[in-house]
Amino acid sequence: MAGSHHFQQDVPRVLHKLLFMFSLAVVCASLYFILFGCSSPFRSAGATGAVGAQSANVGKDWTATRRLPQAIIIGVKKGGTRALLEFLRLHPDIRALGSEPHFFDRHYSRGLNWYRNLMPKALEGQVVLEKTPRYFVTADSPGRIHSMSQEVKLIVVVRDPVTRAISDYTQIISKTPGVPSFETLTFHNGTEEALKVDNLWSPIWIGLYALHLERWLAHFPLEQIHFVHGERLVSDPAGELGRVQDFLGLQRIITDKHFYFNKTKGFPCLKKPEGSSKPHCLGRTKGRPHADIHPQVILRLRQFYQPHNLRFYQMTGQDFGW
Repeated sequence: MAGSHHFQQDVPRVLHKLLFMFSLAVVCASLYFILFGCSSPFRSAGATGAVGAQSANVGKDWTATRRLPQAIIIGVKKGGTRALLEFLRLHPDIRALGSEPHFFDRHYSRGLNWYRNLMPKALEGQVVLEKTPRYFVTADSPGRIHSMSQEVKLIVVVRDPVTRAISDYTQIISKTPGVPSFETLTFHNGTEEALKVDNLWSPIWIGLYALHLERWLAHFPLEQIHFVHGERLVSDPAGELGRVQDFLGLQRIITDKHFYFNKTKGFPCLKKPEGSSKPHCLGRTKGRPHADIHPQVILRLRQFYQPHNLRFYQMTGQDFGW
């Protein structure tokens, strides 16, 4: 009976100790959650995922590395390459170098490590992009780029070669006063009567697209080169950007909602690009008036370029309507 009495006295004491230990465990668990729960990797991942793709990239910046470009805008000068680059930078999965590195045409001796270090840091899954329009017309560039990567994707913005040449000349005279007239430089003896176009003058020579494309097709298959229609980049930027995004294997994120047409410049502009509270148009040199060229000179240039354009259409399988 005495043992039974002691047992009955011990039961409340044991239950009290168990209750105390349980309460202590609850308090400890609560403290742990308060101190460490908010920094849990699962909680962070959930919060990041809820914000969207761009915030997710910011959350993973610690994994970003510099690497060689997977895509290059190789040309053409005065075709709309700067506009294309600025438009593409809206895409969260594109990391683009703002300046032109001129690695494959001017600085190749510096080596690939130097080139790589110029590139912006990018996460896995992001496309690293650079643009240097001079590559398209430089003889060594196709082979050098191919030796860097056989899988690199190439983008060429092409434009009516006549208006491209005039735009090129307009830029030249804006930087160099005292340049001879467009007519003087276009024809061998300085007059249109001879009808002999100087195809070695740079503004004319660059527009011989078929000639330059031949070198690229000796190293890359046609399906690895995407041609952007320069005129449509102005009239329908979202459509052209959609096709570029498809070519790069990216989701079509850049759409009509990102653009508005500036009637003063005659050029599309961006509605509030990332990191800005204001709309953004390209620099004052974009969309500027061209030099005034005599209609007969323009007609002669169109006749000169016609067979070259037709050959370019055959090579690309596209009719650009010039």
